[in-house]
Amino acid sequence: MEMEPSLSEAQLLEAVLGAAGSGSSGSSPGKDLLRRYPSLNALDRASAAELRAVRGIGKARAAGIKAAFEIGRRLVAGRGEGGIRFTNSSEVAGYFRPFLLNRRREIFIAALLNSRHELIREVTVSVGCLTSSIVHPREVFSPAVRESAAAVLFVHNHPSGDPSPSEEDRRLTERLVEAGRILGIKVLDHVVVARGGFVSLLETPPRDH
Repeated sequence: MEMEPSLSEAQLLEAVLGAAGSGSSGSSPGKDLLRRYPSLNALDRASAAELRAVRGIGKARAAGIKAAFEIGRRLVAGRGEGGIRFTNSSEVAGYFRPFLLNRRREIFIAALLNSRHELIREVTVSVGCLTSSIVHPREVFSPAVRESAAAVLFVHNHPSGDPSPSEEDRRLTERLVEAGRILGIKVLDHVVVARGGFVSLLETPPRDH
């Protein structure tokens, strides 16, 4: 069945949940979700456990909601289409930001590239706490060596919404650039993405838009 563009957010949620329409009280799982999470962004940020706290949302429906958001992220980012090539930090941010937006913890990703700067594979190196990720050059470059990558670029998110790099981000970038130099794998960029935009730690000057 084709989805009508005029469907409300509650109706779209009902379709995802496979739920029947509203009962006599005017309540339904989709409407109950939107009462607790008044925007789709807020709903996306909710954990599966939080979703299950809403009446009518069990484990399977919570998983379905999370899967629907993940499909949307991959569609927006163009994942799986092949031939992805990066030439600047704006392209890097545009590709990874939909995947990292609304994440509640920092996620550090290494993108492995060939000599034409085309994407070979993405590797999630670290999933940190709300404020930081623990990243070691060994974990970062091991997959790049295995895949014979000619270059790498790094991306991580700031759940706070502010893309401004921390001193920890800057020190980590310096360590990774030096490790890449020793291994003969060029580090093209390290981009921080957030709700407030993005910043490249290797572009001069850094760009924030």
